[in-house]
Amino acid sequence: MTTTSVSLVGSTGSIGTQAVEVIESCPDRFRVVALGAHRSVERLADQARRLRPEVVAIGDPSLAPELHRSLPRGTELVTGTEGLALAATLADVAINGVVGFAGLTVTLAALRSGRRLGLANKESIIAGGPLVAEARRTAGAEIVPVDSEHCALHQCLRAGEPREVSQLLLTASGGPFRGRSREQLASVDVAEALRHPTWTMGPKITVDSSTLMNKGLEVIEAHELFGVPFDAIDVVVHPQSVVHSMVVFGDGAVIAQLSLPDMRLPIGYALAYPERLPVPFGAIDWRELRRLDFEEPDRASFPCLELAYRAGREGDLAPAWLNAANEVAVAAFLEGRIAWHAIADVVAATLDAYDAPVPAADRSGIRSRSVEDVLEADASARRVADRMVAGRERVA
Repeated sequence: MTTTSVSLVGSTGSIGTQAVEVIESCPDRFRVVALGAHRSVERLADQARRLRPEVVAIGDPSLAPELHRSLPRGTELVTGTEGLALAATLADVAINGVVGFAGLTVTLAALRSGRRLGLANKESIIAGGPLVAEARRTAGAEIVPVDSEHCALHQCLRAGEPREVSQLLLTASGGPFRGRSREQLASVDVAEALRHPTWTMGPKITVDSSTLMNKGLEVIEAHELFGVPFDAIDVVVHPQSVVHSMVVFGDGAVIAQLSLPDMRLPIGYALAYPERLPVPFGAIDWRELRRLDFEEPDRASFPCLELAYRAGREGDLAPAWLNAANEVAVAAFLEGRIAWHAIADVVAATLDAYDAPVPAADRSGIRSRSVEDVLEADASARRVADRMVAGRERVA
């Protein structure tokens, strides 16, 4: 059996640590050649001692001396955004588990080097959609999504041809506030928002799940990944989180992917694709599974879902504005500066201020987006969102 080389960027976060579990469950199948994280020195050094990669990247250069003292002899240390991007180019498959917009450079680096990218960083494909689409055209480049929903769609789409697809159905757990009215949501706090009923995730994505923004971002991601129009992508609430997504074909057949909630399954799928691992992560005991429920999402109580559809249909840099505004608003909520319901207010007000600049033209006269365009859109949206947060801050 051929050994697959792996780069793990964002290796110390939730996705990264679970990826390590998957790799260690199949030690003859994978070889980690690069690790990368932004600031988690102690955990990164521990992973390096266990996995013995050739290269370790630390995003914060000021931490390099401390990390260097703890690395195995002979391990190369690289730093900064460039170091994290480099790490993503060194293996057969790169897993991008970086949180937030910072993952864009990692995504682009992996694809531009012709690698298979296991993508857990949805923000990069949302904010940098035009750039990612161009990078995917590099010979050898491919994206295998690690999000449970998009991994499910990727698997279901193998059952037919693109022209046969009628609809993509993304399932949502409904988060911790499913069934609550707008009035009941007025006073929810951070602790409640972080109490997810079925998944264990980082704080930012858990809050996104509570507002349904996570599902809205996934709608945009599904459009970018699979080329399906927004009118053919829908969301259904499924509180058991067993059906991870479905594809409806033109003849009425519905293909679904089912498993217990376990992110190691989509991680393993991305690592081994197009094969499958022999380890049954998320296996269902059918004697215990009693029911599968589905319901419409409450778009009035959770307006972030419609805001994502709005930004996605606007296209161009609007999703970048949506993503930046949401990151600012969620951070403010986690810091106790704004109420939960103000997250949607900040995002909506920021989108209202969006005005897409005209892209620069190259020598052939073709107008296209650059990394600088996306970075400026992100920065502009954050400045606007900061003002919107300031206008909604709670009085101490």
